[in-house]
Amino acid sequence: MFAIAPANERPHLSREQERLIAGKAAWIFAMAKSGQSVCPTICITRKAWEAVKDAKPGSSLHTSWIGVLFKLVPKGMEPPALVVRTAARAHMAGLARVRGKIEAPKKESDAANTAKPLGRAIDRAFDSYLHGTPVWTMDTGRDLSLEQIVLVQAAVAEKPIAILTRDLSTGELGPFSTTDKSQLHPFKNPMAAKQLCRRMDGVAGAHMICLVAEQNGELLFLSARPAQASISANLEAAIDRVSNGDWTPRKAVSAIDPAQLPQVLHPRLSGAKRVAALASGLGVSPGAASGAIVFSSEDASRYRARGKDCILVSVETGPSDIEGMQAAAGILTARGGITSHAAVIARVTGKPCVASVRSLSIDVDLQKVQIGEREILAGAEITIDGSTGEVYAGALPLTQPHIGGNLRTLLDWADGSRTIAVRTNVETEEAAKVALSFGAEGIGLARSEHMFFSTERMVALRRMIFSQNDHDRKQALDGLVEYQADDYARLFSTMDGLPITVRLFDPPLHEFLPRTEDELEDTASSLGIDTKRLRNRLERMAEVNPMLGHRGCRLAISHPEILDMQIRALVAGARAAIESNDTNVNLEIMVPFVSSAREVHWVRNKILQLMERLSVNQTDSFKFSIGTMIELPRAALRAHEIAKHVDFFSFGTNDLTQTTFGISRDDAPAFLATYQRRGLYDADPFVTIDKNGVGELIEIAIRRGKEANPDLKIGICGEHAGDPESLKYFASLDVDYVSCSPFRLPIARLALAQPER
Repeated sequence: MFAIAPANERPHLSREQERLIAGKAAWIFAMAKSGQSVCPTICITRKAWEAVKDAKPGSSLHTSWIGVLFKLVPKGMEPPALVVRTAARAHMAGLARVRGKIEAPKKESDAANTAKPLGRAIDRAFDSYLHGTPVWTMDTGRDLSLEQIVLVQAAVAEKPIAILTRDLSTGELGPFSTTDKSQLHPFKNPMAAKQLCRRMDGVAGAHMICLVAEQNGELLFLSARPAQASISANLEAAIDRVSNGDWTPRKAVSAIDPAQLPQVLHPRLSGAKRVAALASGLGVSPGAASGAIVFSSEDASRYRARGKDCILVSVETGPSDIEGMQAAAGILTARGGITSHAAVIARVTGKPCVASVRSLSIDVDLQKVQIGEREILAGAEITIDGSTGEVYAGALPLTQPHIGGNLRTLLDWADGSRTIAVRTNVETEEAAKVALSFGAEGIGLARSEHMFFSTERMVALRRMIFSQNDHDRKQALDGLVEYQADDYARLFSTMDGLPITVRLFDPPLHEFLPRTEDELEDTASSLGIDTKRLRNRLERMAEVNPMLGHRGCRLAISHPEILDMQIRALVAGARAAIESNDTNVNLEIMVPFVSSAREVHWVRNKILQLMERLSVNQTDSFKFSIGTMIELPRAALRAHEIAKHVDFFSFGTNDLTQTTFGISRDDAPAFLATYQRRGLYDADPFVTIDKNGVGELIEIAIRRGKEANPDLKIGICGEHAGDPESLKYFASLDVDYVSCSPFRLPIARLALAQPER
């Protein structure tokens, strides 16, 4: 029991007493210590209160309590009425409301008597801690419930006034009304109110709601609690605190939550009252969008040509939907998860996407959808929120993103202390330019198969897939070299010497095959073969489990002509960029889906032979290296063998999570929510890295790989590289770079600069 704001002096607490104060008690003490006029306040712990109640009047303990109560009495004045408040370490539902205007004990024996007003109020305050979240029962080796505190304050005659220290939307320094700026209390001394806000902001380093009172021409501080502010306001406040000298740039970087940044990078639903959602799924790409329902790429392109927004609605998307996804304002799918095709493409292009809406059914023939309980026709407007996963009827009002100078300043500070490079996952010139504007330091994953996502390229690729012999396949591939060479030339020129990791052709070939009857007929026509004959070939090519089938390095080994085409395209693109734009090329060729050192060794030798045949030598203007993607548990465990044949490892955490857990990432949404609700999983492992399983495999691979090859470069290129919690973990590893979608780059830049957060 001690005074945190005595009536007649500055507070002086021991280290143990400072440790005990929490919540509003800490703010009261800090403001009193800073010299601010504070309503006299004392603090007592549960342990002390129980002891005082048991003590006899006149005993030393009882006398000490009387002495502390007199700390509330200004010199030469009568004891004031009292106020009793709780002060918890964290917000708890059910805590006792403030009890005010309690008559001060008339005699010493009343000071701890629970039958009297003061003792009864203190008892009720302590009893209220027994309800709600048990924040006081952490396993620390001692009973923290005995350290719960209750505050006793001198009451003020005037009605207390609540003010905001900073505006919750803009971050401007206050005072502001907690309800409306125009309703701010007319202070007799406005400068005193501004100085109080400035002092509270310097003490707390947060937006606060302060309770103050004007008394005898003086502004008294009574209490304070934190207030939730927008990310824009937090950024403005952080920059302002550095300018004022309250914070260092390092402190500002550590104070901003990276998970809040999507709010300023993507459109959001406005703060107005919203209607009830029709349905909900997984928010797999942040932001919000409204538009007319369309079911095809053709319709999406038509809407875009007319300058109208649309939402592409599909059971799931594939390569043939790329043009529609780029034309649409957002994507809505019935299936898929955080790493589904729709999610990945949406994040690269910055489009909002909601996936795994189980109550979504589509009837293309009748041009209508069923979303939850509602049937909606094509062309009707809906709104999707890719942050929350909710779907709404109609076009709801949106707030547009604003990437201001404050964010740029903060990220520049973050770059000054960050030791891990940040790259991006892109394949197009346009996406690369967006990534560079967000601070990308290279490309950590260019998925070569994504460069086939256009109608004419898809035809050429399918001609290769359906070829009956090596000669026909080679002829089909020759047509693809020119397409890809031009893409690579643009990419190399845009990145201008920054490292570019190109992943060799990886996904199962079935992803590029026609899926609908219309696509089947169009493909047969473009290839000049009979539809029935094409359908028979499709049936023969079908795989039972294509995600673990004929993909990755297995394609390069079984069809070397595919590898040949890709290397020729890379070299041609590099030479074109060097000759036409006088740029340097830093190419990293990545072999995907390996499980053994012999696979990597075979592919590496083949690449080097092709390079030699193409007369490619290492020069200052054209550097190349060869690495592999670690995305299978066996590859992680045999990393010491694989590392001898490569220059770098890049961890594909999406597939590594999938193969470690034995969970299909696209089917997982059906049960992961139940697992989390029942406490079986702490988080979705496809969103936040599983440190104990997948993380251990990564750590083993890094350690073994570096032991075998000390010069081995280490990267992370899965979608976990854009998750703040996962990034904090990666920052603790021996990692050279992470690579994520362009719109997640600011998150990665900030999160990697605050590893101790």
